[in-house]
Amino acid sequence: MDAVPADIVGGDIDAAADDLIAGLEAEPWGHVAPSVYETARLVALAPWLDGHVERISYLLETQRADGGWGPPQGYALVPTLSATEALVATLRSGTAAQRGHEVAHLATAATRGLQALTTWLRADLLVPDTPGADLIVPSLVAALNEHLDHATEPRLEPWQGVRLGLPAGMDGTRLVQVRHAMAAGAELPDKLLHFLEVLGPAPRRAAGIRPVGPGPVGASPAATAAWVASADAPSPTEPALTYLASVARGGPVPCPLPITVFESAWVVSGLARAGLRTTAPPSIVARLSAAMDPAGTPTGAGLPADADTTSVALYALGQLGQPVDHRGLWTYETADGFCTWPGEDGFSVTTNAHVLDAFGHHVRSSPEPARRYVTAIDRLTVTLREHQMPDGQWQDRWHASPYYATMCCTLALGDFGRSPLAVEAVARAVDWVLSSQRPDGSWGRWGGTAEETAYALHVLLTARPGAAGVGAALRRGYTFLLGAAGQKPDPPLWYGKELYHPAAIVRAAVLAALHLARQRPEKTAATVATAVPKPRQAGGKAVISDA
Repeated sequence: MDAVPADIVGGDIDAAADDLIAGLEAEPWGHVAPSVYETARLVALAPWLDGHVERISYLLETQRADGGWGPPQGYALVPTLSATEALVATLRSGTAAQRGHEVAHLATAATRGLQALTTWLRADLLVPDTPGADLIVPSLVAALNEHLDHATEPRLEPWQGVRLGLPAGMDGTRLVQVRHAMAAGAELPDKLLHFLEVLGPAPRRAAGIRPVGPGPVGASPAATAAWVASADAPSPTEPALTYLASVARGGPVPCPLPITVFESAWVVSGLARAGLRTTAPPSIVARLSAAMDPAGTPTGAGLPADADTTSVALYALGQLGQPVDHRGLWTYETADGFCTWPGEDGFSVTTNAHVLDAFGHHVRSSPEPARRYVTAIDRLTVTLREHQMPDGQWQDRWHASPYYATMCCTLALGDFGRSPLAVEAVARAVDWVLSSQRPDGSWGRWGGTAEETAYALHVLLTARPGAAGVGAALRRGYTFLLGAAGQKPDPPLWYGKELYHPAAIVRAAVLAALHLARQRPEKTAATVATAVPKPRQAGGKAVISDA
């Protein structure tokens, strides 16, 4: 699914949005691009699973010129460790030739991966704070070192006895603690189930772990494979095996999956906020409503509830005119704002921006909102302003691009901020976006992308009327987006075990930006900002109209 559909140039954005919504029903587990990390874990953990040959081919085809895999900088460490370990394990198993792969090709790719890893780790590569990195990296480094201690494959003999070290600041202590707890039969927190594959043999059919929903463990093919352990299940229709067979049928696999609530909430709320005439089928409305409970809602089956998904789902349901109860969000209130989940190690500005959206929409829609919500809005306004960078951008721990975080904070403050602080923060964000536009009209951290350009356009569309340079920047960004139609997919930018790409969510952001920009190059920002879509009912389906 391209971020910008090839037929959108001069076409009907409303129709494209309807197609996107229809896709949510057609693939309710979610639209996520393949993951190098997750695919490699299945190569190592489940060679018996259909699509094994295709998964190895995918790893060979996606290796970078420098021997690594994945995004730039330290984001490449996790996928490169995973892919290299999987190829070395395949070589050690002696099954590569039997499965149709030339041993020489696998050995060359594995050697190039080892060379890249050795260079990076000796240079004290800075490892981003992606979820579970302090578990994943030590686990894979240890696995590779064990392989190299016994590297009898002739092409790997030069690496025999070589030891890979850990990056600076990482010692593997937490991995040891979690493995000991698992081996002792302790019940793991739900969020650790997502990383079950790093815990060695202990998770295999562990009695305290059960697949949920459509069959995954921890919303992860790798975690599910670690629990299943082999194809010798009591029943071939066991949910976990059925899930694995479904997601792995074509070879490469995504992660996380399913992302049912996350995807529906972000797509519906993004299109609605832009005023697009989108029809949300009853099944999607019911899905979002059913996911809400007193503790909030998770991204998808097998993951813990979190404030980020909960707040966006509440905002989406509010836009659809559905009755919702916001009290569950108070579970996540802390002295510093709102945490993504209790015990979170860090602070997320986008989670707090989304809570501001949910509370702001609730207050605006309620005849007599409780004072607690109004107070929280004022507090969140101050919190977001305090976390703004000196140059006007925001950065966050759930997305690699500052344009996403800046958009989330700008829209929340622009729509619901209740003090001059909000106006000032939005103006500073607009100035930063204007200053960072690329010569081709795009925006992006590592290079211009449709996704990040869409986020930048959303920020500019909140600009004060007559702000210098905004009109020209909007036109250039809009032209870039149209030129990106049908081009290669955007790179992964969303934080998971490695960076991943939720294609439907990105596409919704692009369609929303195109819609708003097409409505206004001359309209004032005030008109756009106050054009809050009003929900209505039509034909039994919830409709968001820009009328």
